[in-house]
This record gives sequence, C-alpha cells and structure tokens, in this order.
Amino acid sequence: MRKKSPPPPAAKRRLPGEKDHDALLARIIRVNHAGEFGAQRIYAGQLSVLGNSKVGPAIRHMARQEDEHLAAFEKLMADYQVRPTALHPLWRVAGFALGAATARLGEKAAMACTVAVEEVIDAHYGQQLAALEGRNEPELRRMIAKFRADEKEHEMSGRAHGATEAKGYLLLRALIRAGSKTAIWLSERI
Repeated sequence: MRKKSPPPPAAKRRLPGEKDHDALLARIIRVNHAGEFGAQRIYAGQLSVLGNSKVGPAIRHMARQEDEHLAAFEKLMADYQVRPTALHPLWRVAGFALGAATARLGEKAAMACTVAVEEVIDAHYGQQLAALEGRNEPELRRMIAKFRADEKEHEMSGRAHGATEAKGYLLLRALIRAGSKTAIWLSERI
C-alpha cells in the first residue's frame, strides 16, 4: 500500500508552479536513488584501478557509505512505490567508466572526481532540505541531512588525499560538476 502524505493545510496549499507533495517526494526519492547508485558505480570503478593503492581504504570507506545510502533509497522506493529513473542502465555504465577513467589518471584525479561529485551532491541535498522545509517529512529530512554529512566527509577526504593537486584539476572538476548536474536534472525527469 502506498504511503500518502496528508494534504497540506489551507495556509500551505500549492502556489502555481509548486510541486504537489507526492510528486515532490517521488522526484526526491528517484533522483537520490539514481545519485547514490551512480556514486556506488563511481567508487566501484575507482576500486577496480586503485583498490590496492594507498587511497584504496578511503575509497572502500566511501563506497560502504554509498551502499548504505542506496539501500535506504531502495527501501523508500518500495515503500512509496516510486519508479527508478529510466536512465538507470546508463548510470551503471557511466558511473563505473567515470570512476575507472579518473582512477587511471591517478589517485589525485580520482579524488578530484570525488570532490567534484560530492560538491554537487552537497548543494543538491541542501536544495532538497529547503524544499522539504515545513512539510511533514521528518524522517526523510533526517536521512538526507545525515547522507549530506557523509557526502561532505567524502569531499573532505578527497581534498585530504590531494584532489586539488591533480593535473588539470580546475578543468576536471568543472567537467565532472557539469556532468553531475546534468545527471541530476535528467534523473529527476526521466
């Protein structure tokens, strides 16, 4: 049985252009599931190249947290009967390829990838928390806040492992950030 949220009180009714509560929840759950799946695939790609390197333990730690995040959103997808993004097969391949390609450029480039992706996710989760403000979704808000803190930890770990010292860091970061923002936009809609 699908969990439905109660309608908003009269003072909280939607304005033109605002998202219906159930549509907003579905969009958040779908895009977060896609993002956590993509992150899991990025770390799998990085581990395929750097698993035995000095950054291997840090990548494995981040990957385990992404596994927990993905499992939580998979449960929410089932609870709320939200379909996954139709782009799921593409994210499977693209995430792994991004992780492996940046890892082949070296440990610092792999960490630059982590920093770029996690910066975008931090901002995205912040936007979601703002969108959920005043809505009766305390558990989802707590989950997103906790996962946001984990993602910030990943970003800081990437910086600590020399991300900003990667050759072509600014270009690499800009490209990965643009790709991450595009993936979010597409996963919310498709």
